[in-house]
Amino acid sequence: MTATEMDITEDLIRDLLRDQHPDLADRPLKLGARGWDNQVWRLGDDLAVRLPWATQSADALLRKEHAWLPTLAPHLPLRIPVPQRLGEPSERFPRPWLVTTWVPGEPADHAPATRAAEAAVTLAGFLTALHRPAPDGAPAGRHRGGPLADTAEHFTRELASATELGLIRDPDAVRAVWEDAAAAPDWAGPRLWLHGDLHPANILTTNGTFCGVIDFGDLFAGDPACDLAAAWILLPDGAADLFHETYRPSPDTATLRRARGWAVLRALTCIHIGDAGVHGRPGGKPTWGPPAHAALRRLTASIHQ
Repeated sequence: MTATEMDITEDLIRDLLRDQHPDLADRPLKLGARGWDNQVWRLGDDLAVRLPWATQSADALLRKEHAWLPTLAPHLPLRIPVPQRLGEPSERFPRPWLVTTWVPGEPADHAPATRAAEAAVTLAGFLTALHRPAPDGAPAGRHRGGPLADTAEHFTRELASATELGLIRDPDAVRAVWEDAAAAPDWAGPRLWLHGDLHPANILTTNGTFCGVIDFGDLFAGDPACDLAAAWILLPDGAADLFHETYRPSPDTATLRRARGWAVLRALTCIHIGDAGVHGRPGGKPTWGPPAHAALRRLTASIHQ
């Protein structure tokens, strides 16, 4: 992570709003979250301001959301942050920023889904609605959504590092899941719209089930297996089968194998971020570790299913 040189404060945001969107400048404003790419500030009851702060890539991701999310949102059964206004770079803040709708709920890394059946059906319904063929101009993924075998070097490095840190009990079992997934036939269907980053901090819950999905910065078109990995990452034990039964069209065996591989990669990344948070290292988030470890446990148990 590379922190921005400029502090993002309430006064800064109010100045930006006064300059470019003065009708919103007097609304109540408070910090909502500091994400991986952006800070999110709640603006009144129904809006939010998202400003890039920690990665150089965040600018392009915000513009991508502004371009594509308004056309996707009406078809989705869960609430998402729909861009309403685009803030352009200025002398006051030399990066783009967004005003979006506010999505209520608690991130699943703090409040996991506990109503397994309802959560499985809700997640399957959301991904069924999202996974539609994308137009030719749809963005490509950042090292995601293509052939899983292309991630071999990344997987080997992540597994070795986690094992050296004592974070993985059975690296051979984890490797077996990924190798089986990488050997599965590649996706031969159309490029489908994908969220691309479905981990517990990017999905919101209320009353034990999912109520919203946030952070579409990695939105792209590709192999649905990348998103279907969420069944092992987000759902409680025993809920993946119902998810697969509910999702349409029913995923074939090869797609489910690839999804397990993408889930392994996601879990390893989150385990590292969780460990960094436990030890106070930059970019760490301690709440990311427990769901990632649970996902690996489920995945290694599923390899022979």
